[in-house]
Amino acid sequence: MSLQAHFMLMANYNQWMNARLYQAAAHLSAEQLRADRGAFFGSILGTLNHLIVGDIIWLKRFAHQPGHQAVLAPVVEMPMPASLDQVLFTDFALLSSRRRWLDDVICTWVGMLTDDDLALTLDYANTRGVVFRRKFSALLQHFFNHQTHHRGQVTTLLSQAGQDVGSTDLLALIADESDGV
Repeated sequence: MSLQAHFMLMANYNQWMNARLYQAAAHLSAEQLRADRGAFFGSILGTLNHLIVGDIIWLKRFAHQPGHQAVLAPVVEMPMPASLDQVLFTDFALLSSRRRWLDDVICTWVGMLTDDDLALTLDYANTRGVVFRRKFSALLQHFFNHQTHHRGQVTTLLSQAGQDVGSTDLLALIADESDGV
């Protein structure tokens, strides 16, 4: 599997898992979504908002890479989140709509990347203004790992609230290569 194909798998997994989380979360009331459950970002709603905040910040950074600015332009035009715990959406329907839109943007953008793109380095500043230079493919792996990390938290919070997300395994999206064995 090429590096680009690997990241396309990660983008598809990201989209699939986000849809599963939001489907399960849709069964909860607004109060249940906002309830402080002791997670890093407090509530289910807070954690789902953090994932969107993180995506916006990273996609704005990734937009500086040559060649793919057009597909990320709508994200670049969005205001920069003020903090990692900023609640951008208190309304679950609006939050869900933004998540689906971002996942579509991510899948489209990753589908355009080449292995040459992934071999580049990217200069970026963290939220405190400290500048780093890192291999783009490693940053993209972090981007998807960040999602997986916090989705795991949301999966636990949903389970504690009585909602079953079902399978969360990447394996569900990996093709079976057996030939009848």
